[in-house]
Amino acid sequence: MNTLDINQIKQYLPHRYPLLLVDRVLDWESGKSITAIKNVTINEEFFNGHFPGKPVMPGVLMVEAMAQTAAILSFLTMGKKPDENTIVYFLGIDGVRFKRPVEPGDQLKMEVEITRVARGIWKYKAKATVDGQLAVEAELMCTMRTVNDVAVAETAAVETTTV
Repeated sequence: MNTLDINQIKQYLPHRYPLLLVDRVLDWESGKSITAIKNVTINEEFFNGHFPGKPVMPGVLMVEAMAQTAAILSFLTMGKKPDENTIVYFLGIDGVRFKRPVEPGDQLKMEVEITRVARGIWKYKAKATVDGQLAVEAELMCTMRTVNDVAVAETAAVETTTV
């Protein structure tokens, strides 16, 4: 089994508390799939307002947890770690379906598989479960860019719109 602990995960993701949403990688296979977990605790900042009296993990954060898991798989597949100039961008989120609420004390188990890689675009099929019950599923799409590429693209876009 290929596993990663939290210190190894932090080498693949720039996120930090409170937005680092992957606690452990249970297994992964290069170019294919990854399984990871997020331990959901009452100490999470978002539970203060979502919702008082009935704490529920926001759906957008469940999708983000799956996306972070997908990013880890991409870097592991490429056999490299991101540097400070690497940014992973969402390009699309399709077919999102929420099936059950995720509450404090739950363990969100994310399973992500690569469905396609072409011209720098990565596509994934993702799902997250709690105790074997489907909580959320989605198809994700992302790309990786360096900060310099992003700055050049943004400058070109500004110049194009101001001419």
